[in-house]
Amino acid sequence: MKSNDSQVKKHNIELSCTEIGGLWSIYFQESMTVCFLKYFLHHLQDAEILPLAEESLQISLGRLDHIKSIFLAENFPIPAGFSDGDVNLAAPPLFHDTFALSFIYMMNRLGTINYAFTASNNVRLDVLDFFNECIHTSTEMFGKAVKLMLEKGIYDRPPKMNYPQKIEFVQEVSFLDGMLGKKRPLNAIELSEMFFNIERNYFSIIVMLGFAQVLEDKKLKDFVTRGRKISEQQVKLFNDLLLEEDLLGTVTVSMEVTASTVSPFSEKLIMFMINVLNAVDIVLISHALALSMRADLIAQYTKIIGEVMAYAKDAFDIVVERKWLEQPPLVTDRQQLLKS
Repeated sequence: MKSNDSQVKKHNIELSCTEIGGLWSIYFQESMTVCFLKYFLHHLQDAEILPLAEESLQISLGRLDHIKSIFLAENFPIPAGFSDGDVNLAAPPLFHDTFALSFIYMMNRLGTINYAFTASNNVRLDVLDFFNECIHTSTEMFGKAVKLMLEKGIYDRPPKMNYPQKIEFVQEVSFLDGMLGKKRPLNAIELSEMFFNIERNYFSIIVMLGFAQVLEDKKLKDFVTRGRKISEQQVKLFNDLLLEEDLLGTVTVSMEVTASTVSPFSEKLIMFMINVLNAVDIVLISHALALSMRADLIAQYTKIIGEVMAYAKDAFDIVVERKWLEQPPLVTDRQQLLKS
C-alpha cells in the first residue's frame, strides 16, 4: 500500500539534542536581533548603513522561518522568543546611526563563531546545511560591515607588530612567567585575544550605557550599571597591559548613545541581551585563557571569568524571578515516570 505523500517526512531521522539545542538557541538570538534591526531601520538616516541593515533583517527573518519549518515538520513547539511587542518604534532614537553598523558588525562577528561551533555539533544533514549557510552569510555580512566601517573611519584595526626575522623555539620555562619580575613581550596570539576582548567590551559598554539610561526599574538600572562597570574594568585592565607594550590607549565610546530616556525595548529583551553578552564574555575570555602562555594573563582571565559568572548568576535569578526565562527543552524525567 502506498503511503500518503503528505505524511511522509523528507528526513526520517529525528532531531538529536545537539540539533534541538542549537536550533532552539539560535531562534532566540535571531528573534532578538530582528527586534534591534527593526528599531534601527525605523530611525536610520544614513543612506550607506540603511541597505546593510535591511539585508541583515532579511537574513535574520529567513533564519527564523527556516527554523520554524524544521520544528513544524518535527511537531516540535515553536519557541516564543521575541516579537514586535518587545520593541517600541515610537521611542526616540537611543543610539546614533553608526551604532547600527557596529551592531551588525559585532552580531555577525560573534555569529560566525557561534554558528561554526553549533554546526560542528550537528550530524543531521539538513540542519548542518542550514548552519553552514548561516556561517556563510554571517561571514559575508561581517566583511561588508568591516568595509563600510573602514570607509567611514570608525574601525580600529588590530595592533601591528614587527615580523619575526627567523623561526625560534622557546628556550626556557620562564616563557610562562609574568607574575613577578620582568615579563616577556606579548606574543601575537595573546595580543589578538586582548584586542578583540577590548573591542567586544566597548560594544557592551555602549549597549549597557543606553539600557541603563532608559530603564525605569531601579533594580534593573543598578544591575545593568554594574555590568557596564565590569566591562569598563576589563577594558582598563587590557588597555593597561597593552600600554605597557606601547600598543593601545583608551578610546571613548559614549558618543554612540543619544540623550533619550525612553526605552525602545522591553525589559525582558534587555535582560536577554545582557545574558547573551555574559555568555559571550565567558566563552571568549575562556578561549583567551586557554591560548595564553603568560602566568599573569592566565590569573587575570581566571579572575574575570569568576566575576562574570557571578554577574550572570544574578541575571539568571532576575529573569527567573520575573518569569522571563523560557525553559530550554528538557530530557524525559525517567525517575518521575517511574514514580507515577
